[in-house]
Amino acid sequence: MTSPAKLILDYVYQHEKERAQQVYLTQPLGAGRVVDYTWAQTLDQARRMATHLQSLGFTPGARIGILSKNCAHFFMTELAIWMAGYTTVAIFPTESAQTIRYVLEHSEASLLFVGKLDTWPDQEPGVPAGMPRIALPLAPHTPYETWDAIIGRNAPMGGQPHRAGTDLAMLIYTSGSTGQPKGVMHSFERITEATELAVAQSMSQNLGDNQVHRVLSYLPLAHVFERAVVECASFVSGQLHVFFAESLDTFAADLQRARPTIFVSVPRLWLKFQQAVFAKMPQKKLDLLLRIPILNKIIAKKILTNLGLDQTISAFSGSAPLPADLIRWYRSLGLQLLEGLGMTEDFAYSHTATARFSEPGYVGVANPGVQVRISPEGEILVKSPGQLVGYYKRPDLDAESFTEDGFFHTGDLGSLAPDGQLKITGRMKELFKTSKGKYVAPAPIENMINNHPLVEMSLVGGSSHEAAFAIVVLAEDIRPRQKDATVRAEVQSALNTLLADVNKQVADYEKLKFIVVAEQPWQIENGMLTPTMKIKRANIEKAIEPRLDAWYAANQPVQWA
Repeated sequence: MTSPAKLILDYVYQHEKERAQQVYLTQPLGAGRVVDYTWAQTLDQARRMATHLQSLGFTPGARIGILSKNCAHFFMTELAIWMAGYTTVAIFPTESAQTIRYVLEHSEASLLFVGKLDTWPDQEPGVPAGMPRIALPLAPHTPYETWDAIIGRNAPMGGQPHRAGTDLAMLIYTSGSTGQPKGVMHSFERITEATELAVAQSMSQNLGDNQVHRVLSYLPLAHVFERAVVECASFVSGQLHVFFAESLDTFAADLQRARPTIFVSVPRLWLKFQQAVFAKMPQKKLDLLLRIPILNKIIAKKILTNLGLDQTISAFSGSAPLPADLIRWYRSLGLQLLEGLGMTEDFAYSHTATARFSEPGYVGVANPGVQVRISPEGEILVKSPGQLVGYYKRPDLDAESFTEDGFFHTGDLGSLAPDGQLKITGRMKELFKTSKGKYVAPAPIENMINNHPLVEMSLVGGSSHEAAFAIVVLAEDIRPRQKDATVRAEVQSALNTLLADVNKQVADYEKLKFIVVAEQPWQIENGMLTPTMKIKRANIEKAIEPRLDAWYAANQPVQWA
């Protein structure tokens, strides 16, 4: 792979010069207060911190950790680390002390930036004793030296500090939905090429060449999705004004403040938005009103305005499959919601739906420069410009992960339509056999279940049992009332119908024996969801395993955990 003429830092230096007074980052401070940072101000702070980091004398390429929720100083910190000649290691802000220790020790991090966090007292024991630490402006109270104190006494690093294309820009540790997190190595040349191609493709989708677009950054920056499509895209394009969310409680207000023209989310949040709408107006009534031509646009506009998405030109979903009916529902409101496919290992650059190729249930076509094929076993194999350099300290995984001709084993099962659109049908590792000896792919069945307005998320299991089953978490507006006898009877009736409907659409060996209603929601905090809100299948299955035999013995179509 040839190195791009410009690398990602070169774009940043260009914006620093040409867009100096353009507002780049907007950070909420609480109580409705915000602070704006122009490109010039952003780079001034990053350059001052880069001076300090370089003075510490770490070896070139040394790994520097960032443990923080999304904030303006995350961007500044990454730029400072790069300019100083080092490599970033971002850690999910919800990780346990045990995982934090593993990542810092495995990556051999030399220093840790501590930023905006909710559970720092529980996490702090995971930081190795003696590791230098710097507190970002929104960090919890700590005894560490602060960002503001450091930049106050250091001059900005001059010139345009250069990094070689083959230098490691970042180690991205997978969220660890199964097993121990793996460190994925990404170089400057590969993240630049993938981002350049992604930005060019995005700007060709009716976004305009010169317009500055608004985007809300709230998905974890430690994850490749947000890092690539928001942070690095903003570094390359210079046409993004990035707003940050203050907290989960203020998210609706944060959206209203940003009024994003580009909005990127994950399936669980798209579903929660829809359920919030249905909580105010029953689905049947809303569907009826949306079919009346004179009312359709008025009602659709009001719904999108209330969600904060009325200015959104492009909406994307990633990280996990999105139910096709959910996509159609948003499009009925006039929001062109598109899916994509990307992985940590290809810097989120693989497939994207476009205005032309946007069939619900598919993740679009291969992005420019991406090659794809389906193996004889049905696995999706991809060769991407954003391909990882390798797994840190894991040459054994490198050998397992690629075909002889350089295609990456994604682990996803899928099929290609004649027009090149890709459908994901499941994960190879998620397939399980019932006692009848037939393999069941849970993801397509879960998508059918998740499309029901009463269901927030689901898991289909049943390995080695007589038949598959599903366990569901009810929608957020129903959960507080699920022990009420009347509500429970209504839910039971609806889930009985759902069970019958699903079983009509699947093969005999995939039919569900029963549906169980989970007693508690699955959350990041209780270990049932990854930081990007995908289910941790192994953790959920382990938690319910002691009760499975009793559920099968009860032989009831709907049961309550």
